[in-house]
This record gives sequence, C-alpha cells and structure tokens, in this order.
Amino acid sequence: MKNLPKRTCIGCNEIKLKKELIRIVKNKEEEIFIDKTGKANGRGAYLCNDKNCLEKAIKTKRLERTFETKITEEIFEQLREMI
Repeated sequence: MKNLPKRTCIGCNEIKLKKELIRIVKNKEEEIFIDKTGKANGRGAYLCNDKNCLEKAIKTKRLERTFETKITEEIFEQLREMI
C-alpha cells in the first residue's frame, strides 16, 4: 500500500491529503503566489479549501510568519476567489 503525501493546513492545523489543500509558495525571488500544480520551487504553505481556514490564517498572520514577509491583499483576494 502506497503512502499518500499529507500536509498540515496553516488555518486549522489539521493534517489532510496534499491534493485536498491549496499550496501557496514563496520562491527565491521573494514572489508569493498560488501554486496550482503543487510542484513549483520554493517554500510552500498549505491551506484547506475553506473560507474559515483562510480567515483564521489571515487573522493570526500565519502566512506572514511562515514566509517571514508581508503578504499583499492581492494574494488574499486570489485565495478568496479560489475558495
């Protein structure tokens, strides 16, 4: 039996299958973007496909702490549209 990759949501801290989560990436050029393929190079953070998890991550500044940089409102808007 093959082990499926699992990741932790930064909103609710639940461990879920990687393919169920949305990946946000910070690459070497300090660009932050949503990775639809799940294979982009860079530091990744995962988020459930749930508005509550997104709002919780925004409120606690979890994404900003993970990437150690300020996240633009544009990224949050893109995430809200995806969910």
